[in-house]
Amino acid sequence: MASTASRRDWQGDAWAAILLAFALVLAWSLRDWQNLSALRLPDTDDVMRLQQIRDWLAGQRFSDVSQHRLGAGGLPMHWSRLPDLVPGAIIAALAPLAGRHAAEIAAVIIWPAMLLTIALFLIARIARALGGAEIARTALIVAAIAYPSSTIFLPGRIDHHGFQIVLLLVIVLALITGRGMERALVAGFAAAASIAIGLETLPLIGVAGAVLVVRWIIGGSDDALMGFGIALAAGLLTANTMLRTDQFLYPACDGFTAIAWRAFQFAAFAPIILAIAGYASKRRDVRAALAGAAGIVTAAGVWRGAPQCLSPYGNVDPMLARMWLANVGEAQSLFAAPTVTALGYAGLMVAGIVASTWRLYRTRRAGWGVLLAFQAGALILTCIQLRGAYAGAILAAPALAAVISIARRRGTGALAAAWIGSAGMLYPLAANALTPADMHAPSSPSTARPGGSCTSREALARLARLPGGRLIAPLDLGAYAIGATGLSVVGAPYHRGDHGNTAVYRFYLGSAAEAEAIARHWHLRYAAVCPDSFGELGPADRGSLIARLRAGHAPDWMRPVEGPDDGLILFAIEPRLFGRPATL
Repeated sequence: MASTASRRDWQGDAWAAILLAFALVLAWSLRDWQNLSALRLPDTDDVMRLQQIRDWLAGQRFSDVSQHRLGAGGLPMHWSRLPDLVPGAIIAALAPLAGRHAAEIAAVIIWPAMLLTIALFLIARIARALGGAEIARTALIVAAIAYPSSTIFLPGRIDHHGFQIVLLLVIVLALITGRGMERALVAGFAAAASIAIGLETLPLIGVAGAVLVVRWIIGGSDDALMGFGIALAAGLLTANTMLRTDQFLYPACDGFTAIAWRAFQFAAFAPIILAIAGYASKRRDVRAALAGAAGIVTAAGVWRGAPQCLSPYGNVDPMLARMWLANVGEAQSLFAAPTVTALGYAGLMVAGIVASTWRLYRTRRAGWGVLLAFQAGALILTCIQLRGAYAGAILAAPALAAVISIARRRGTGALAAAWIGSAGMLYPLAANALTPADMHAPSSPSTARPGGSCTSREALARLARLPGGRLIAPLDLGAYAIGATGLSVVGAPYHRGDHGNTAVYRFYLGSAAEAEAIARHWHLRYAAVCPDSFGELGPADRGSLIARLRAGHAPDWMRPVEGPDDGLILFAIEPRLFGRPATL
């Protein structure tokens, strides 16, 4: 009887997630259809991910994730093939039936929809485990509008962030619903998959390990700690065998590289050793001492063996770090972000932490403590980089659903207040309304584009009509040009492209003579700029090329290419005119 009820609950949560995701994706797709139909995707990473999939399906080796039209001789990307598999399969299956363009449109809609459905289902299961049927479906709705988490499941968002959030939810559910080896194995394999995709959620995987260690100290199962370590090590070994790319030996700790793999394999043995040592003593003080020693040894080993992991962006040119990286929205710290952005991103997460703390205090249930640990980890991560709010917002859903459930018993006013406090999409709106105008900034970092915003489908179509050659453009426009055209591009917003990205900034922010030298060196054929390019850096130096272009005084070797009013300012570069004095 109990198993029948459990199966009914499972199926009900699944259908609720499917129906809600379908309704949201349909509405979002209709709203954004003009851009989606032109494959003008929401973010530069989505565009580059689609191009990476195209190159693979066109014959580029599975192990080669370089973008060969970017930079001087191609850029070794720090990405994984794992997020390419499902959208690539969709395109390969549908292209013979509907054509390549239609297949790609289907893939960029279906894949985020699948991830959203799974994420909503997992949130419902987490909420059911913590508070029962009373909060499960409510949590599903709260998660669906949990800004900014909701933005990474929009149609077109095919990059890896949504995939990693789903894997994180798998880990959280496994740790909340079980203490034995079986659940720990699931958590360990999900953690390994997330690391193989990217390192953005690594601190939260550390939280999972810490939760298991604390449980072990207070008398939990040795098997759970053992299972997590075994699954993590085995999963990383499998990833090294099946997902190892040609860029594996790249000397950095910014993705699934040899340096990162060795560091995390070393760390994976810490829980295994602790579990073995735990058979010798069940005393909490002994286990705490063992855990402390293991933590120190692991940290020292990673520091000595992989110091690059302490600074993944350490190889970025200091000029680029100051002018570009510091202005990348999701890479900013919470305290460096504009007030509107900070409030919009952190508001729901903080509300969720307060609600989880209250539920832990009132119920004394360990599951709420586990959830709170992940929420606290997400908040700390957000204080360092705003992308931590993606996890923090969606993890707020179960506790906020519990608040809504209790508010139902206290009248309409309490219920309305609970829903308002739980509606993540309201936080950026409230921040804009309540913050002084001089503190306003785009509430979503993804809309704050260092280097310019002229990436409309009309502007990209104009670039696509150009004959082949190399384009220099602001970094975001460079990424969109890779996906929309056959042009080679000097720079795009990826930290490994130091040489090309530096050239972009020196070309536009340096003198016309320096720009000419760069044009010669890179054999440039086109230059493009947006009206607001580099505006985040303040007023440009009067002698810089960008200042001259804004004033309408381009050097003679830059011939304006006339076109529609699409926001794109385009020039053809004429090498035969190099060295001639500019006409002012």
